[in-house]
Amino acid sequence: MMPGDNLLGVPATELPPDPAAAKLEEGVAADQVAAAYPASSLAWATLAEDALADNRTVEAYAYARTGYHRGLDALRRAGWRGQGPVPWEHEPNRGFLRALAALSRAAGAIGETEEEQRTAQFVRDSSATAARELGFAAG
Repeated sequence: MMPGDNLLGVPATELPPDPAAAKLEEGVAADQVAAAYPASSLAWATLAEDALADNRTVEAYAYARTGYHRGLDALRRAGWRGQGPVPWEHEPNRGFLRALAALSRAAGAIGETEEEQRTAQFVRDSSATAARELGFAAG
């Protein structure tokens, strides 16, 4: 078995389409998209990734944590009960998974090692594909 395999037989959770995705693809600035769609994990993940790229680690942490919590809310509304796969292959899940990965990186950057490790494992447990795509594959 590989990390991310569904050992418990819990069904995968698939989030509904995120209207923020189209706005981001149109080139609308991520801060404007987050303001218009504050429940969008994708908008917050984009802000977090941009902040990480600019070495603005505290901002990245705040953005990523917001996206992570907004994503948990959405997962729960979609039937997730704290376990089971959140497949990368279902594109609307990617905002949550990206926010989770950004949270792990930002936590590491500010010295929150326990959170960094916990969230990295959460990425791996959620989706083996996400773990590969986002640089969290077990090694």
